[in-house]
Amino acid sequence: MTKKILIVRTSSLGDLVHMLPAISDIAGHVPDAQIDWIVEESFADIPRWHPAVHDVIKVAHRRWRKQWWSPQSRSERAVLRKDLDGRRYDVVLDMQALMKSVWLVRQTHGKRHGLDRKSAREPLASFFYDVKHKVNFWQPAVTRQRELAAAAFGYQYDGPADFGLQRFTDGVQIQPYAVIMPSASRDDKLWPEQDWHQVFAHLRAQGLGLRLLSGSEDETARARALATGWDDAQVLPRMSLTEVAGVLAQSRIMVGLDSGLTHLSAGLGRPTIGIYKASTPVRTPLEGSGYTASLGERGRAPSAQTVLSAIEQALAYKDRDTAHVLGGGVFPQ
Repeated sequence: MTKKILIVRTSSLGDLVHMLPAISDIAGHVPDAQIDWIVEESFADIPRWHPAVHDVIKVAHRRWRKQWWSPQSRSERAVLRKDLDGRRYDVVLDMQALMKSVWLVRQTHGKRHGLDRKSAREPLASFFYDVKHKVNFWQPAVTRQRELAAAAFGYQYDGPADFGLQRFTDGVQIQPYAVIMPSASRDDKLWPEQDWHQVFAHLRAQGLGLRLLSGSEDETARARALATGWDDAQVLPRMSLTEVAGVLAQSRIMVGLDSGLTHLSAGLGRPTIGIYKASTPVRTPLEGSGYTASLGERGRAPSAQTVLSAIEQALAYKDRDTAHVLGGGVFPQ
């Protein structure tokens, strides 16, 4: 008998990527699971990538909150309420545990699962679940989501994280370029221009072209400024998430700030170097089937030499082995 499941996790890009292994686990451990997923409209591509996701329900909370009482926003929310009211689920699993996700959970029909008050980032959210689960807060996000899913459905997960991104990785031909993500959602995550140029020089010496990503006009301007004087550096145009995933899947290596696209690269199994400056990699390290290095710490960015050393290690692995670097140590997986 089909078990109908609704996943509630609307954003952000990196958090949604961290969700994908939990979806693989559910599909592998829950017979005849039919998984729907509520997600922010701008990130709707991500759940569609996973072969186990049946239906994607889009919300526009980021857009609505700018004009919450406008006729269009009210009309769109009414359509969403009607849609959710017509669906019945065996399990509704809130994997965000925020009041904005609870707002959605309360419009659904099904047994509502979520984190208990000591596990949730916003403890008040836990009061709205029928079943509450304890999950250790201070552990990697991928592990945390896999544990919550396992608790909700009563199984023990094992094995490496499967991001379900085979549509991009099966049969892919790796190309001689490096992807660079020099921008992030906050200015305090930025890395010095001279350090980026050392990275550019090192990658070019390895025979790799440079492909720079950006997500806004300001980020594009920053990327173009960084690329000035580097003939083999190309600032890519704005693309859909699916198109970006295709570019990342073919790259020889990716070096980026702590951003959603850097985490996507790791999830795609590409050798990925993450530069952390405004957050700790303890809770959100890069994870994937290839070499990853999560370098730096809140208030302490890694040096250019540290990043160059990680690039050398990543290129030396040549996808034959998997390793994760966190806090200076290398841990084969």
